[in-house]
Amino acid sequence: MSELTIASHDESEDRPIKPAILNGMRLKCPRCGEGKLLHSYIKVNDECSSCGLDLSHQRADDGPAYLTILIVGHLMGFALHIAWVTWRPEPWVLALSMSVIAVVGALALLPVMKGLIVGYQWAKRMHGF
Repeated sequence: MSELTIASHDESEDRPIKPAILNGMRLKCPRCGEGKLLHSYIKVNDECSSCGLDLSHQRADDGPAYLTILIVGHLMGFALHIAWVTWRPEPWVLALSMSVIAVVGALALLPVMKGLIVGYQWAKRMHGF
């Protein structure tokens, strides 16, 4: 980003919620959409490498895990019902396959939910943003 664009980010700026959340879900900075949000699996960078936004104020805590369990749990409920009614697999096959799908789904969705919450917090000026 140019110096003029960075300097224009002040306390009175408008922070539209939809782009911030979408940027967060893409695991990018909620303000500029360019810098990486996470530097490990779900550890948030202290600041954006592109625009310099201080991200150390984020307080996602257990929110991403809760949302992940909520979404994956509901999807797995439907998947379990459909698989049982359609194919009637052996119980151990059903349990093993659904467990693998649930774990993979949760691991894939957890960073996305972390980005969603950090983007929401930034847009709503929560926790010092």
